[in-house]
Amino acid sequence: MADRLALLGQEPGDIETFSALLQDATLRLADVGYDRKSRRLALLVNRYRREAEAPSRIRCALRVETVDAVQRAGWPADPQAVTAILSMRQDGDWLVITCAGDIAIRARVEVIDLVLEEMGEAWATMRVPKHD
Repeated sequence: MADRLALLGQEPGDIETFSALLQDATLRLADVGYDRKSRRLALLVNRYRREAEAPSRIRCALRVETVDAVQRAGWPADPQAVTAILSMRQDGDWLVITCAGDIAIRARVEVIDLVLEEMGEAWATMRVPKHD
């Protein structure tokens, strides 16, 4: 089993690193959950591995801690809909995850407390994200 990425972000500058790692990750909207009691937003994504020698993806969990509120925009009615993460940024007290299709998730956070963990093994993909 190969080494898996496990990353902790606790500074505003860390958001840029998380954004770069998550760009083009696919996200099934049913795999987004907010636990109000634990103050945790969790997303399960298939991250595109730009750092790999050959095009591949790997299943990852993104946890956002100390979340006081979550808002979503452009959310389709179908929970099985899939989108791609475009970016993550901070806007005041809000962490904003922007996705394709004008979909966005906003989480109001007390402090920056992010965890990204790879799970399982990577798999090859022929679908390489392209940006103009």
